Amino acid sequence: MRIVIAPDSFKGCLNALNAAQAMRRGVQQVYPDSIIEMIPMADGGEGTVEAILCAVRGEKIKIDVTDPLGRSIVATYALIDEGETAIIEMAAASGLTLLGNQERNPSVTSTQGTGLLIKNALDRGVKKILLGIGGSATNDGGAGLAIALGVKLLDAQGNVLPQGGAALANLVNIDMSGLDPRLAKVQIQVACDVENPLCGPEGASVVYGPQKGANPEDIQLMDKALQKFGEVLSKVAGINLLELVGGGAAGGLGAGVVGFLGAKLRPGSQMVLDVANADEKIKHADLVLTGEGKTDFQTAYGKVPVGVSALALKYSVPVLAISGSVEGSPDFLAEAGIASCFSVSEGPATLEEAFLKAEKQLERAVWRILTVWKLGEESAVKKMNCKIPSEMW
Repeated sequence: MRIVIAPDSFKGCLNALNAAQAMRRGVQQVYPDSIIEMIPMADGGEGTVEAILCAVRGEKIKIDVTDPLGRSIVATYALIDEGETAIIEMAAASGLTLLGNQERNPSVTSTQGTGLLIKNALDRGVKKILLGIGGSATNDGGAGLAIALGVKLLDAQGNVLPQGGAALANLVNIDMSGLDPRLAKVQIQVACDVENPLCGPEGASVVYGPQKGANPEDIQLMDKALQKFGEVLSKVAGINLLELVGGGAAGGLGAGVVGFLGAKLRPGSQMVLDVANADEKIKHADLVLTGEGKTDFQTAYGKVPVGVSALALKYSVPVLAISGSVEGSPDFLAEAGIASCFSVSEGPATLEEAFLKAEKQLERAVWRILTVWKLGEESAVKKMNCKIPSEMW
C-alpha cells in the first residue's frame, strides 16, 4: 500500500508537519508495511516556508527588516534549488500576527518589510521568487513593497507619499525609474488563494479590512484610496488591475505585485505541490489523505484539500479528507474529487479542549477510517477471487 499524506495546518493547534505526522501514525496502525510519503501543505500564508522545507532541501535566511508599523524585526525566508529560488512569506514581515489587537490599523500599516525580504533575495542572486501573500496586516496595495525596491509614489506636488493604505488617496504619479533592475531577470510567482478584486463590495478593504482593525469609516476611505491607486498603477503597468482576479489579496498586494513587478498569481496549494514534486509522488499512490482545520464551502475556492484532490484526480487516485470540523453539504467535495470527508471530533468539547486533543484525535480518526477502508479492500478481493460453481453455467 502506497499512501501520500498532504494536509494543511489545523490552524490554532497543529502545523502541517504535526498534522502529517499524526496521520502517518494512524496509517501505520492499519498498514504497518505501507510506503508513506508526507507532503505538509500550505496555501501561501504562514507555514509556507516550513511546508516547502519539509519537502525539499533548503536553507533558512534570517535578516533585519521592518514590521507593518515600521519597527525593526528579524524575519525569515528560505532558499532552495541551490540558492536559485527564494521562498518568501509576506506574513513574516507584514503579517497580522506581528501586531497586538490595539495596534491593528490598515490605514497606516505597510508592506515595506516584505519588499526588504525580496531585496535581500536579489542581493543573493536568486533567479526565482515564490511569494506567499496570506495573513497580511496591510491594505496598501503593495506600495510599501514597491518603495523598498526603489519605486516612488508621488502626490500632486511631487512629494513622496507616507506609508500606509490611507495615503494612497493622494496618489497622482508613480515613478518607476528607480525600480531595482535585477527584478527584470527574476521570475516571480505569487501564491494567492482568494479571487477578490482590488476594490468594491468584494474588494480588499470591505472584505478583509475589519479583521485588520478597520472601522466602517476607515473601510470607505481605504476603498477609495485603493481605487485611486489601481487607476494610476494600471496606466503605468498597461493592465487593468481593477479587474484582476485576486487583485484584492493581502490588502491589494495581489494587484501591486502584478503591476509593479510583473508577477504571476497562482493558487497557493498548487505552487507548494509543484515545489514538492507531488505529481510524481501522487501518481504512484494507492490513496491520498489530506485535511485542514475546517472544511466548509470556502474549501472549494482553492484551499489545500481541493488543490491536492485536483492533482490526484488526474491519476484516478482516491482522496479522503480528515479535518478538524466539517460543515455543509459534501456535494462540492465530490465535484472536486474528494471521495469523502471526515471530522476528527469524538464528541462534544469546547474549542480549547478540541485544540488540546487535536493531534491524538487526528491519529485515531485516520486509524478508524482506514480500518473500514481496509475491510472494504479485503471484501473486494474475496469477491474477485470467488469462483462461480460449475453448476451455475
